[in-house]
Amino acid sequence: MNFLKEIENLKEVKNAIILAHYYQPGEIQEIADYVGDSYYLSKIAQQSPAQFIVFCGVEFMVESAKILSPDKRVFWGNTDSNCKMVDEFHDEELIELMELHQDAAVVSYVNSSTRIKTMSYTCCTSSSAVPTVKSIENKKIIFVPDKNLGSYVAEQCPEKEIILGKGKCYVHDNVKAEEVLKLIELNPGALVLTHPECQKEVRDISDYIGSTGNILNYAIKSDKESFIIVTEMGITHILGKKCPEKKFYFPKMICGGMKRTTIEDVYRCLNYEENEILLPEDVIEKAALALSNMIRLGEKR
Repeated sequence: MNFLKEIENLKEVKNAIILAHYYQPGEIQEIADYVGDSYYLSKIAQQSPAQFIVFCGVEFMVESAKILSPDKRVFWGNTDSNCKMVDEFHDEELIELMELHQDAAVVSYVNSSTRIKTMSYTCCTSSSAVPTVKSIENKKIIFVPDKNLGSYVAEQCPEKEIILGKGKCYVHDNVKAEEVLKLIELNPGALVLTHPECQKEVRDISDYIGSTGNILNYAIKSDKESFIIVTEMGITHILGKKCPEKKFYFPKMICGGMKRTTIEDVYRCLNYEENEILLPEDVIEKAALALSNMIRLGEKR
């Protein structure tokens, strides 16, 4: 069977679009109608006239799309595509922080469970975290779950008291400064572009810190020719397409959860309508407040 041809036919018949995160396999990015980071894809899911969305990403992304577009049918490309940070940060940890700091506003990274979102004032992405926190009137902010992104926000918002969760993205947290320094030594003149989910020791030796989308834009616009990219290696695909003349070097950073989606998975979602995301209405309503605030605050930037 020619899955690619069938996918194109089914998209037309079902008024469907395919969304893929930058960390998805290259062949999935190639068949997607939109490729981007979580913030961009959240907006596309909400704004697109398509009524059938196949989302190739991890669970929290797919659920966020459903929450923002409750009247649309949203399908998860591969149900084994989980995020360890989301799975390992539990409601009880946030409830305890909220009880200890009752005057704090809760900002949850979009890389969080739907349940965590229902308890949050607003969500944020890595690209919107700093301006989001700055825009909130409360001096005290509970930031969950990513402790590394939270510590970066705290550095950029010294006027705020940031209470951190204990979560972490294993892909970014596992990178050590020593690995990056070795790449710098091997590739003199290369700029270091780093995701804020990395530890402080890595951020401190970087030339630029930004979300995956911002790293991509920086590399495209820069007049430099070589870069050390400190984020998940899936971004290699679009960097190679957008900047074929430039050189990119990576520490070994691979998110296994993001690599599970196949072309056949996408076909099965479209043809057999497998893996549809269904959430209770009350959960959608509560979580939608935080996600809508994320979009609203992001548009103010």
